[in-house]
Amino acid sequence: MGGWTLLIKSLGLCLSVASGLWLGKEGPLVHVACSCANILMKPFHSISRNEARKREILSAAAAAGISVAFGSPIGGVLFSLEQVSYYFPDKTMWQSFVCAMVAAVTLQFMNPFRTEKLVMYQVIFTRGWHDFELVPFCILGIMGGLYGGLFIKVNIFIAGIRRRTWVKSFPVLEVFVVALASALINYPNVFMRVQVSELVANLFQECSATNDDILDICQDGKTAGPVSLLILASVLGMILASFTFGLQIPAGILLPSMGIGALYGRAMGMVVQVWQRNNHTAWMFGSCKPDVQCITPGVYAIVGAASAVGGVTRMTVSIVVIMFELTGALTYVLPIMVAVLISKWVGDAFDRKGIYEAWINFQEYPFLDNREEPVPDLLVSQVMTRVEDIVMIEATGHTIASLDDLLHTQPYKGFPVVADARDALLLGYISRTELRYAIDKAKNLPRTTECHFGGSALIGTVSENSLDMRPWMDHTPMTLPARSSLMLATSLFQDLGLRYLLFQYHGQLQGLMTKKDAWFILNSVKDEKRFVHATRDRFTEDVNATNFISSS
Repeated sequence: MGGWTLLIKSLGLCLSVASGLWLGKEGPLVHVACSCANILMKPFHSISRNEARKREILSAAAAAGISVAFGSPIGGVLFSLEQVSYYFPDKTMWQSFVCAMVAAVTLQFMNPFRTEKLVMYQVIFTRGWHDFELVPFCILGIMGGLYGGLFIKVNIFIAGIRRRTWVKSFPVLEVFVVALASALINYPNVFMRVQVSELVANLFQECSATNDDILDICQDGKTAGPVSLLILASVLGMILASFTFGLQIPAGILLPSMGIGALYGRAMGMVVQVWQRNNHTAWMFGSCKPDVQCITPGVYAIVGAASAVGGVTRMTVSIVVIMFELTGALTYVLPIMVAVLISKWVGDAFDRKGIYEAWINFQEYPFLDNREEPVPDLLVSQVMTRVEDIVMIEATGHTIASLDDLLHTQPYKGFPVVADARDALLLGYISRTELRYAIDKAKNLPRTTECHFGGSALIGTVSENSLDMRPWMDHTPMTLPARSSLMLATSLFQDLGLRYLLFQYHGQLQGLMTKKDAWFILNSVKDEKRFVHATRDRFTEDVNATNFISSS
């Protein structure tokens, strides 16, 4: 997340949003905000070298990104709390709130939409909602959950095809083909011809003499045609968004989902409106006043948009707040809450992972969230990488050339440092980055120069001209006994942001576990009983070995 990333992401975002593809700007804006934060942190070493502080600032930056994308400062804070951060203390809440507020004030001052308003899709409804409308609102929630579950399955399936075939070698050609197909499919349908943000703004509006009906959805007596086009546009939009989200261009999924939900929500509202007009004497419509418009299709578009976003992301509170801040429709918070809650329930029936978690799992990123499922009741000795399988660095006996060869032949991100490979007395840990930096800094020395990592007891065994590697070592790495539980190790990975854990007994290295190891274990263990049975023999060996060491 450096300057080059910021430049390319900003330029690419402008081009991708202007292209007319079914994508949003909110995800890339979060990336842009985090890149800015990362650049601003670099001069301050007390922050840039502190992983905990960096996570707090990046959480605040994510809140600012959503605040700018939707003009929703409070929704941005809740988005960071609910989706981005797995550790969110009170001070991070305050920092995120201030950051989102400053971003919103700056957006208001710049007035990029020339509306003098922070609210992007402000709506003014002259009518409230009725109790009988909770039934179609619940149906919209079910539709949102079905859309979210189906979209995630299709999108990940397409991404899998992209990864396994020749398509991955031609990303530019893929973008060109998808853009061309989107243009050919979008143009015949009036609802797909406009930009997604403009589409959402028009679908949210109430039909009145003061609003421009550029989509021709407010004409009395014309329902079947617009409803058919709305449903067709929502289906085609979902298909196009499934192909678009995952291309190697800046793309978000919240705004396309909002547009798809607004399409089927507006269609539902128009159907209910015609039904009420043709059956205005029915008992269920008794709360409607005669000769007064009873149903507002724009409300259904808002509820449908919220249900679609909730179904695809599995977020709840932040979606409700973002929709309220987007539209200013405080009266309809309850229907939005009902639809979002139902969409989450229905979506969870497919898979408990939202679109972001699904992509994290697809890319195999070692992200350990606060899982609702319990961590398997195992000892780390059953799942750790054992000492005999670890590539270690001895304190003495290395040269610059041998260490350079080690980096070229081994892919690991770091190496434990031991006094001797036979007794594996742990001295520390050196990361791959620090080792590479130390070697590059000593490029003027002969490649046969000896290197040592040892403590004071080993200094006398090396020559005076040897290269001291101790300044780049971590002399006090985080360690645990090998009989610790997997739950404890997972908690340390989650709360402290650790990338590795070393396991020792009386200073003797016994094993290692990385954050990706823990992620793989938690995501691959589907049947805990079968897993425990498979590791029972290994556990017995570990216990016997520990008892032998204790007795000796």
